[in-house]
Amino acid sequence: MSDRVHDYHDGNRYYQDLFDTRRLADYITKTRVQNRIDEVAKKVIQDADMFFLATCDHRGLPTCSYKGGDPGFIQVLDEKTLAFPNYDGNGKYQSIGNLLKNPNVGLLFIDFADPSRIRLQGTATAHENDELQSQYPGAQFMVRVHVSEVYVNCPRYVHKYQLVERSAFVPREGVETPVPAWKLEPERRPLLPANDPARESPETNELSD
Repeated sequence: MSDRVHDYHDGNRYYQDLFDTRRLADYITKTRVQNRIDEVAKKVIQDADMFFLATCDHRGLPTCSYKGGDPGFIQVLDEKTLAFPNYDGNGKYQSIGNLLKNPNVGLLFIDFADPSRIRLQGTATAHENDELQSQYPGAQFMVRVHVSEVYVNCPRYVHKYQLVERSAFVPREGVETPVPAWKLEPERRPLLPANDPARESPETNELSD
């Protein structure tokens, strides 16, 4: 993907013309879409404790996954690059595996407490021995995203929510990470990686997820 701010294709234009929004769309692209992370976007990204990651597989079929952590788990390295850790999941590596076939990604950041949202497009690569990995206990590797487009979206349909508690399963320095309940199910335990603590974990360490 190039660093040129996006052009609209005929599918976009069809609906823009159907609902007479072509002028508005062109205005938004000209005034709001950037090819870098400015200070406003940087604060939203680095304050975030979650985001949604969209990828496509070798067939062009999309998937969208939720990525969560403690505030600050996403780092803005410079105006064109951000990085985040990949933690243990269900073992499919669906989103991250897609990057080896199609590196194009979309990221959506939503602030539910003070409704706002930022969309980011770019290309992503996974790094198994990244220098940043030591900053994230429990991280399997790091993902770096080279940014091509960043833009603010209207937040009017974002429902306002309050944080009740952060996930106990996010790896943290000096804190034992609990074992998710699904890993303790008898039929699944033998399928876990050989080095997964859940293979030998006592039932008392179980925490429902």
